[in-house]
Amino acid sequence: MNLDRAYRLLAAFYTVMLIIGVIALLAGGGTLLSPVYLLVGALAVIGLWGYTLKRRFMNPRMWRPLAGILAVGIVLQLVVMLTTPLSSVLLTWMLTSSIFSVMLVIMLYHYGDRDQPLWATEEEHTAAQQLDALLTSNSSLTAVTSDGARENSVKVTKSNSGYQASVTRRSQEGQERFVERFRYPETLVFFLEKFTSVTVNDFKRSNALDDRGSSTAEA
Repeated sequence: MNLDRAYRLLAAFYTVMLIIGVIALLAGGGTLLSPVYLLVGALAVIGLWGYTLKRRFMNPRMWRPLAGILAVGIVLQLVVMLTTPLSSVLLTWMLTSSIFSVMLVIMLYHYGDRDQPLWATEEEHTAAQQLDALLTSNSSLTAVTSDGARENSVKVTKSNSGYQASVTRRSQEGQERFVERFRYPETLVFFLEKFTSVTVNDFKRSNALDDRGSSTAEA
């Protein structure tokens, strides 16, 4: 059994458990908190399927907080098991639940990592391919954009460990510099467009001007 199939079986197991919980709730079982548990469980199952199928569901910013909530639940269950006398059946159920939840927390935490291609749009995938091609033929790329009274200067480089964006922002208030690193070009494109208003076309224009200037100097 490969890892992908194991993930699918785990996601199917959690889905079945969720369905059983819904049926039990509709049959009149459970407590007042059961709907809350089922809601959190449903969100977790959606995230688990997203991680397994490498598909984007909802917003990446929600999955790590959800993983944190589940982790807190695991700790509380362990505290109850250690401090409260429980029947062997209930103890076994809680221990098994905690073990499976640990796997779910880890997978949801990784699923919530924004720096992976599955969260990119089709436009970002296309732009990432173009940017990667430019960086293959150039050691670095530089682009400058102006947004009113603010100017953004971005230098992008590629290495074996990923991609780096060095950003300089200039405005009337002063100058700000910072560096961000990414593993995938899709995330780099997302960052540049959202936080610096720089697109791949800006790098293309800047690169074309540099090539034209080099040709003129040689002539």
